[in-house]
Amino acid sequence: QLQASGGGLVQAGGSLRISCAVSGRSFVTLAWGWFRQAPGKEREFVGSINRISDITYYSDSVKGRFTISRDIAKTTMYLQMNSLKPEDTAVYYCAVGRTWEKPFKADYWGQGTQVTVSS
Repeated sequence: QLQASGGGLVQAGGSLRISCAVSGRSFVTLAWGWFRQAPGKEREFVGSINRISDITYYSDSVKGRFTISRDIAKTTMYLQMNSLKPEDTAVYYCAVGRTWEKPFKADYWGQGTQVTVSS
């Protein structure tokens, strides 16, 4: 199971951290990642972290501003978002994949959490 939380309203230039609790069958997957979907747009990849090595990679649109991490128990994944822009407004989804590959291949999806950035 995947449970995303922590979304909200933030001003442009601000920061927000959202979380994804990973449990059950989803926990034994190798790739954990974040996607987002803005109104009227297709879902897009944000970034991913390898469950074993903690290697991360990001889309160009968020690189340098967003950081994916996990807690010590490795049951929760975080997305730290800094220098937020209005175009970051979207529903953010966490996902996990059984294999580590590019592009990210999601096998399980969590519910989304809304992030709104005001100008």
